Amino acid sequence: MTSSDTTLHPYLCIIGAGSGGLSVAAAAAQLGVDTVLIERGRMGGDCLNYGCVPSKSLIAAAHAAHAARHADRFGIAAGAPNADFARVRDHVQGVIADIAPHDSQERFEGLGATVLRETAAFTGRDQVQAGPIRIRAKRFVIATGSSPIAPPVPGLDQVPYFTNETIFDNDVRPEHLLVLGGGPIGCELAQAHRRLGCEVTVVQRGRLLHRDDPDLAQVVARRFQEEGIAVIEGAAVTSAAGTDGGIRLAVQDAEGTRDVTGTHLLVAAGRRANVEDLNLDAAGIRCNRKGIEVDDGLRTSNRRVYAIGDVIGRLQFTHIAGYHAGIVVRRALFRLPARVNEAAAPWVTYTDPEIAQVGLNEPTARERFGDRVRVVEMPVGGNDRFRAERETEGLIKVIVHRGRVVGASMVGVHAGELIQPWCLMATHRMKIGQMTSAILPYPTRGEINKQVAGSYFTPALFGPRTRKIVGLLTRLG
Repeated sequence: MTSSDTTLHPYLCIIGAGSGGLSVAAAAAQLGVDTVLIERGRMGGDCLNYGCVPSKSLIAAAHAAHAARHADRFGIAAGAPNADFARVRDHVQGVIADIAPHDSQERFEGLGATVLRETAAFTGRDQVQAGPIRIRAKRFVIATGSSPIAPPVPGLDQVPYFTNETIFDNDVRPEHLLVLGGGPIGCELAQAHRRLGCEVTVVQRGRLLHRDDPDLAQVVARRFQEEGIAVIEGAAVTSAAGTDGGIRLAVQDAEGTRDVTGTHLLVAAGRRANVEDLNLDAAGIRCNRKGIEVDDGLRTSNRRVYAIGDVIGRLQFTHIAGYHAGIVVRRALFRLPARVNEAAAPWVTYTDPEIAQVGLNEPTARERFGDRVRVVEMPVGGNDRFRAERETEGLIKVIVHRGRVVGASMVGVHAGELIQPWCLMATHRMKIGQMTSAILPYPTRGEINKQVAGSYFTPALFGPRTRKIVGLLTRLG
């Protein structure tokens, strides 16, 4: 199909082969729907190539180095690890290669979709041009994701720097990595590089991990300090410049202005929706400063067109894009009245310890419900499995409104795994007592969930009224 006048007439055209677009395409193709999938870059999008997969692979390597460095606490002399960055890079790229076939052009063509490796742009309300091919479809899905942005720092465009799209190709250990941005991406990569033997300095405009519960973020901040990661909070970078040995940032905070120098720079200061090449005006699709505007059914201002995932500028996570894909499949293919509800959307920051959140956190819940909300919390150090593994630093909070779970927050080892029962409970507004009725195996970290749920009932269970009732019953003989 190379003729300039080739026109395809599928039912569904999907722009973007990241996690959201691939999920829609897989469902549609397997349902026998005539589907065109367009991708200008690498199949699998940000998650496979530049995001979740490579970052967690790098974190796994860093965890191995950290475990070796601290094995003596278990009576094992392992010695200081020596990270070979070329082999670490090969490990990261190897994991990507292992997963890539699942997201490949060959797989989706095998499912029955037509895959075009082109840049797509709307030329009308019901048509898209992709290279030499015109596509006129009944329905469109925009799933083009997001890209890292560089803040407007004078001189930044004159110095070399990494983003999440380039750092996983690095095969040389940075002597001193400067990280501009203290959100999830910046913090995860800062800690990973520190554990792999780099000096690391993080510069953050506000508080470290500012969207998370401050009590939980503080635990991670303390760990950073213990591991030797320098963190400058409440700071603005006023300029960037190259030096003989690397990069210099001029940083202004409450203490004044000073220079921070390093050999390498990672910019992790936010992301923007990928809309610039889509020619959305031609299709009558409205955008705001965050991304494409959609209704609660993910439909744009053009009723033929849906938009999902990062490109709409809401919660920018792979699992949210997958959730959006399910909504679109139900609406566009089954004509069901599905609506987005992200009230119980979870997220995890994969530092060590991890921070996990679902639904409302404590500050948001108190703002919404005031004194009508109860927050039950427990340090993870009271759990025997955490003690056995010498990982006692952390905290879990469960947010309860009228006896029902509306949120949970946790910081601790494997918090991303341990939050999952609370995802189910918050999604369905289940009663907290339903957690206490479960029989959980001992000793497991997961017991912390039942333990904290039980603490919700402790004041009433062991209060004066209950003691009086039990006293009366025992006197009956």
